[in-house]
Amino acid sequence: MIGRFHFDPAARPLADAALAAEPAEIAALLLKDCESEAMLLAAKQILDATLSVAEWDDGALGAMVQAPVLRGGRVDREQLWHWLEAQRTATAAALDGVVALGMAARHSLLRGRAALSLLGDCWLDTVSQPATQPAAIVNILFGQRWLLLGEGCPARSCVALRRRSLEEAGIFLPSISDAGFFRAAATDPMTSLQAAFLLSLSRYPATYLPELVGIHAAYHALGIDDRVAGLVPFVTSEAAWEALETYVDGLRDDPAGEALSRRLVDAMRVFVGLERRQVAMLAKMAELAGQSTDRSLDLQVAEIVRRHAPFAGKQHGRVRIGGKLLSERFAETNLDLAGFLRDFKRSSYLRADATGSCRFVDAIKFGGPMFGIFSEQEAGVLKSWFHRAAQTIDEPIILVPEGHDDSVARLWLAGIRNRLPRDTVFEAAPDLDDRTLFYRLVNIENFANTLSVALERARAGLARAEVLFNDEAAGRYTDARFFEYSPEALEARVESIYWQKLVEPYAPLDDIPPRDEVVFGQKYYALGNLIDGCWAFRSSGTGRFERAADVTLFNIYADEMGLGDIQKNHITLIYRVLRSLGINLPHIRDEAFIDQDEIPDNFYTFPLNQLSLGLFPNRFHPEILGYNLGVEMFGLGEVRLHEIQKLKHWGFDHIYEDVHLSIDNLSAGHARQAVTIIQAHLDETERRYGAAAGAAEWRRIWNGYAAFSYFMEGGTLESPHSVMIDDDAIGDHCALTL
Repeated sequence: MIGRFHFDPAARPLADAALAAEPAEIAALLLKDCESEAMLLAAKQILDATLSVAEWDDGALGAMVQAPVLRGGRVDREQLWHWLEAQRTATAAALDGVVALGMAARHSLLRGRAALSLLGDCWLDTVSQPATQPAAIVNILFGQRWLLLGEGCPARSCVALRRRSLEEAGIFLPSISDAGFFRAAATDPMTSLQAAFLLSLSRYPATYLPELVGIHAAYHALGIDDRVAGLVPFVTSEAAWEALETYVDGLRDDPAGEALSRRLVDAMRVFVGLERRQVAMLAKMAELAGQSTDRSLDLQVAEIVRRHAPFAGKQHGRVRIGGKLLSERFAETNLDLAGFLRDFKRSSYLRADATGSCRFVDAIKFGGPMFGIFSEQEAGVLKSWFHRAAQTIDEPIILVPEGHDDSVARLWLAGIRNRLPRDTVFEAAPDLDDRTLFYRLVNIENFANTLSVALERARAGLARAEVLFNDEAAGRYTDARFFEYSPEALEARVESIYWQKLVEPYAPLDDIPPRDEVVFGQKYYALGNLIDGCWAFRSSGTGRFERAADVTLFNIYADEMGLGDIQKNHITLIYRVLRSLGINLPHIRDEAFIDQDEIPDNFYTFPLNQLSLGLFPNRFHPEILGYNLGVEMFGLGEVRLHEIQKLKHWGFDHIYEDVHLSIDNLSAGHARQAVTIIQAHLDETERRYGAAAGAAEWRRIWNGYAAFSYFMEGGTLESPHSVMIDDDAIGDHCALTL
């Protein structure tokens, strides 16, 4: 545990501005922005305030959910399991009670839960990363994430199946990556804040691992979203419990084990309390919806008005409802929806005329001034509400259960806004040597102020790589000369590189280098190998797993991480090789790694560029696709085969080389997938935005490939003109990072 979280002072006002928004907008900002320092600070603030709920909740959650007792400072597993079972039973009874009320009640429950349900297990977005791999708990969680994402097939993912359940119930919501998702889902403030809390956890899986493990186990023990959707769980409560037990086992000999155990249990208490409270609120709302058709219609119309009110501006002129201008009424911070519907029902706009229609219904018909504002389903609800308006004009409109108020949400939001996050240091990133910068980029959760350094380093690497675009000659192992894109031209270039540079030049070595030279070469490769896949670990974040390119990129990364099997994890494999060489390194996350003396200083430039690029999956999306092509191709053929020969000769482990020579193959492996990723992305870009946009995107993609080529062929950030070096010089000292 590093203990401190470093932010640039400039991030403070930006985070405050984000947290000044309403809950639904805060959640939307977190969903959209996974790269900025300001949103990392906002997420830290949300996490710390929520996990300290007892300080602002007046004991409500504690009274609802008593925390399990630790025994001897460690988790009492039997008691914890029984406690979770009791919470699951109570929650299931509440949900079953709602379903028993009929379709209107179930519809209300599904809609109320939709925003949380479609987030999936967002907290697992980046649980696998350079700072956490390889570890037993991380690989178990990553294996479960692989299952939840449909084993690489989005249509089979848990979120896709939940969305299908919503649509079967007549609830149609935009993609979760859509800026208007939370508005369309009509989430109440508490639900929005709960979504923001879970998204915040997804930003800190390494430093908040105890909380993540506890919340993951609690979420799947309760099983709310699968039960509401009527689905068989992808991850059973027993499977999630296995992850928790693995983590707890690892704390036995940890000096910080007691503190970490308490953090785990406290996070479970908070999360289960939030879930129980949300289910109780939804149950009351569902009961209200199920009491009568009229109340169900009132609730649906209120949701429609809530969604469209922000866009009802001056175009309504002098329209008045209840004696007040509509534009002014909808501009109110706390819009009284029940009062508005009561006044609207009594207004002239809903008064039936001789044809049985009214001014409002005529306005939303084809040809009317409001046609197209409401969806077909929304228009149907509004017409049904109008037809019942005359019979219910004097009946009160009740949109919230008796005793319901938003005071807890307001208290929660105030607790977030008014509380500085724990253990934070506000300082600009100092000048850093390469070793310290590497350590900080691996531990970016603790050193968010280094993001600006990473961004400039990535930009510099890409800018210098363009020198290769117009070179007369290709490199020894790559060919970054620019060419006009077509699917056929890309395949021709790739096959040319594969045959002419990687396969045909190969011949077995006649003379094997001395043992020390082979060990030195592996040290050169090691730093890149220890961050295997770092350019792609953010490729499947919540809201990103929708495009074909991102899906396939994640599938490649999942392969690299062994699909959750730690024995097949490529980071495990490189440690295995290093041990056979007699090289024992601290984990790259440990501060001790800064001072390790096995890997020289001049080996850091390329891995730093790779780490920097991977921290910006949105900003550098096309460049990452091109970079990925370079990575996946480079290990094929001559270089890899020579390494295997040398390692075998001296009796060293060569599993890492063997695996990559196979898995990266150009026939159907990662190299072929890297080509299809680019083709799919450019095809989608051209169809949506036109040929010019496709051409611009292609240049950026090839710039990403050139960035890989630039470093592989000997370029450095300090020497932009010495890109190409002779074959003998590069020889056995190319940095393999596959």
